[in-house]
This record gives sequence, structure tokens and C-alpha cells, in this order.
Amino acid sequence: MSGSPLHHVAQLGQSAWIDFLSRDLVRSGELERMIEQDAIAGVTSNPTIFQQALATGQAYDAQLTELAGSNVSTKELFVALGAVDVSEACDVLADVHAASDGVDGYVSFEVDPTLAYDAEATIAEAARLHEDIDKPNLFVKIPATKPGLTAIEEMIARGRSINVTLIFSLERYTEVVESYLRGLERFVAAGGDSAGVASVASFFVSRVDSEADRRLDEIGGHDELKGKLAVANARLAYQHYLDVFSSERWDFLASKGARPQRCLWASTSTKNPEYRDVMYVEDLIGPNTVNTMPESTIRAFQDHGEAAVRLTQEIDDARATFDALAAAGVDYDEVTELLEREGVDKFIASFEELLAGIEGKRAAVTA
Repeated sequence: MSGSPLHHVAQLGQSAWIDFLSRDLVRSGELERMIEQDAIAGVTSNPTIFQQALATGQAYDAQLTELAGSNVSTKELFVALGAVDVSEACDVLADVHAASDGVDGYVSFEVDPTLAYDAEATIAEAARLHEDIDKPNLFVKIPATKPGLTAIEEMIARGRSINVTLIFSLERYTEVVESYLRGLERFVAAGGDSAGVASVASFFVSRVDSEADRRLDEIGGHDELKGKLAVANARLAYQHYLDVFSSERWDFLASKGARPQRCLWASTSTKNPEYRDVMYVEDLIGPNTVNTMPESTIRAFQDHGEAAVRLTQEIDDARATFDALAAAGVDYDEVTELLEREGVDKFIASFEELLAGIEGKRAAVTA
């Protein structure tokens, strides 16, 4: 293999995406540089990421000034601002999308997180974002809440590409995959061309260890189990992926041009400084997957990351980790249910902070 560590990862079948987006990133040429030098093949974003981008610099001031006097709501103002970033990033990644035959080159834009428990409102907003941005390499992100599952199936059944976000548990992942398959079956039955539909299932990784480790600290002891659950969780999820997307049910859809819903590893920066800073990249490299990373993790992996397929290793150990944590008193279902609720709450808080920041800037430019 030749090239940088992330080029090596790409040669092993895993795509590296970036977990950040800003207007400066796109217009400065930095995104193009990362595509070339860091093998970056996609972009994810969320309310927290947009809040950080809008809070710094003056890249958005001109558009804000143009729109500030209009009678649109603050949320509509955000959608207008975010849509420009996402659309321009889609254009930059268009060649990646074409060269990969539609496997990579996607840019994600998340639905309003306050709609996470309202299926119909999520469907309406997801449909609108796809219509407004209208790029073949757009992913609209829908959270994997119970109501979100309904929205995911419906959007896939309409032939729209979806990034399913905020997945923590294996049970919920199973439901996400089922929603994807049902959506595809409906789309194919209606005569749709499933080759144009893509999806990823985004597992949040490091937060699982953070919560499990916190509970182990409360219990006391069991240090050998710390930093183990997140990777075990992802590896068992990938085993389900391999099973489902080699089944007879899938073979029929594949014969109609359907694409597997790839696992995407998100939240892959290492929160605990005692752990290797690239552990959630190195330990989760496997074919037909995605790892979306913040810039610090990309730089760390490019500096000292080791590229090898590890996602399919130590599967029995992964199952044993679940058993050992249960025996120690860590309830896996409680951990993942809490993380889902907190994940939605954090995105809502960031979204509200984002809207407040936009409103403050609008007031400043119209003063």
C-alpha cells in the first residue's frame, strides 16, 4: 500500500469522512486539499457543528445582511445559511461521488432536532431539505428514535438518501436496518430505481465508553472492563450488518440495484486521555464502512495511525465483554437508552444556542 495512513484505510475498504463543516472550509479550498491529501470522501454535520461555525469569523455576515431584513423566522434563516454550506460542499465532493459510483461523496444536513419524537414533522422537513438542496450526494440526517424509524422507512420508500444518526444500541440498530429494508422494498415495488438511494447507519462510539466507564467508577473496581464496550458494541453491530446484507432478502433487493446501508462510526474522538487517541479509528477499520472524524483525530491518525482490518477480530471477546459488564452491574440497555435521550437533548440545546446566535447577528447587522 502507498500513501498516507488514511489512504491505506481507504484501500482496506473504509471511507474517511470529516465530522465538521463551515463556509471557510469549503471556500478556502481546504476541503479539496483534504480530499486529495487525507483521502476524505464525505462530510457530516449537526447542530453543534453549525453552531461552532457560525459563532466564529465573518464568513456568514454577507448572507446574513442580505437576509436579515426579510420576514423569515430565525430557523428559516439558519436553513438558508446551512443549505449554502451543504450545497457547496456537495459540489466539491461531486467528483468523489461520481468516481465511487455513488458510494461516497455525501454531505449530511440534519433535520431540526426538536422534531426527533415527531415522525410526521420529521418526514416533512426531511422531504423539504432534499427538495431545497436537490443534490444527488445529499444525506438528510434523521435520528434513530422510535418515531425516527417511521420517518426513515418513509423517506427511503420515497427514494431519498438518509443518514440515520444517534444510534447507540444493537437493538435499535436492528430496527434501523429493518426500516431501511422495508423502505427499499416499498420503493422497488413502486417501480423505483434503488440504485440512486443510499444510506448509512451512524453508531456513536466514544460516548458508550464514557457512560459505561462512569458507571464502573461508581461501582468500583473492574478496571479491565473500562474502554471496552464501545468497540465491542460496534463490532457486534458489524456482524449484524454482514448477516443482513448477505441474506436472501437482501439478494433480491441487490438484484434490483439496491445498495447496502453502511455502518458509520461517529463520535470517534477519544474522550479519555488515558486511551490511545486513535483507538476508535484503528479498532473499527473494516470493509464497506465509514469513520467520520473531527480534525484532531484525522491529524492524529495521519501522524501515527496504523491501518489494518480489526473490525472483524475478537468477536467472541466482544460478546464476553457484554457478559462481564452485566455481571459487574452495568446495565447495557440503561446505558444506551440514556445516551439516546442525552444525544437528542444535546442537539436540541446546540440548536437553540445556534438560533440565538443567528438572531443576535441578525439584530447586529440590521441595527
